[in-house]
Amino acid sequence: MSPEFLITSLIVVASPGTGVLLTLAAGLSQGARASAITAFGCTLGIVPHMAAAVLGLAALLHTSAVAFQGLKILGVLYLLYMAWATLKEQGALSVQTETETARLPAGRMILRAVLVNVLNPKLSIFFLAFLPQFVSDADPQPLARMLELGGVFMALTFAVFVVYGLFAAAVRDQVVSRPQVMAWMRRSFAAAFAALGAKLALAER
Repeated sequence: MSPEFLITSLIVVASPGTGVLLTLAAGLSQGARASAITAFGCTLGIVPHMAAAVLGLAALLHTSAVAFQGLKILGVLYLLYMAWATLKEQGALSVQTETETARLPAGRMILRAVLVNVLNPKLSIFFLAFLPQFVSDADPQPLARMLELGGVFMALTFAVFVVYGLFAAAVRDQVVSRPQVMAWMRRSFAAAFAALGAKLALAER
């Protein structure tokens, strides 16, 4: 495992994106448990893209305008829905008490996080371009090597997202106890989801 791969992966994972945004929102609104579950869901959402890259299916998204545009439209619509739900206090920043958070179905939080990543076609293309760079042409088992690299990338994703979520959960009381601050945060997160949706809408293969 080269240091270059670990450093590059850490930079990519730590860069703000939909997964980071969703995990921060979960920590701020629902606490540490919800943020950890959301981080797990975001990590699971990488699996289909990683599998597509390893199996070469991501090339279809790269070459087929219809497939790429179809998945992209779904991703844009979902991000816009997240922005709308956040403003309506029904989405990622729906504030819950500790008792209410403990009763929240983990499956629902995981599904929301998985969809955020699954509906982003750029991830498949990213892994298709990223992973092979760290696999030697002389490697006797390139498929196993790519799976190993993918597993490490996912582990880094989960670890970094958990840190983001725990930080957000640590300042949760200071945020939710101030209605004006919470309203500003809600509008900011909604705008960020909408901006990410717009960015995805403009993405090209």
